[in-house]
Amino acid sequence: MSKDIYKILLFMKRRPGMSMEAFQDYYENHHAPLCAKYASGVSRYIRRFLTPHPNPETGERGELPYDVITELWFEDEATFRGTVEYLSTSIMPAEVVEDEKRLFDRPKLRMATVVERESSLTPRTA
Repeated sequence: MSKDIYKILLFMKRRPGMSMEAFQDYYENHHAPLCAKYASGVSRYIRRFLTPHPNPETGERGELPYDVITELWFEDEATFRGTVEYLSTSIMPAEVVEDEKRLFDRPKLRMATVVERESSLTPRTA
């Protein structure tokens, strides 16, 4: 039986006029270390930078609505739920908000939660 993993997913768009290269560099070298200071109870902090590819039917190469999916992982349900409540109802510390303004199109930020359960694909022997 696997243990539940609780995640917060943050879908974020870079600020207008910022290149993807500058966005990734700033996020990794400035914003992620800043946020790590406030990551009490987070077991993993993952950034998944998105690269759009053409639609196989239309060939369209439009820009995606988000540039990164950030994952905050929790092994403790109470800490996870408390963090969701905090992020949903509170303003982040001023230094984080100011840094986010340099990096993100903040009104486009979206948050979702995940309870992850994994199944073993190994066949059972009878």
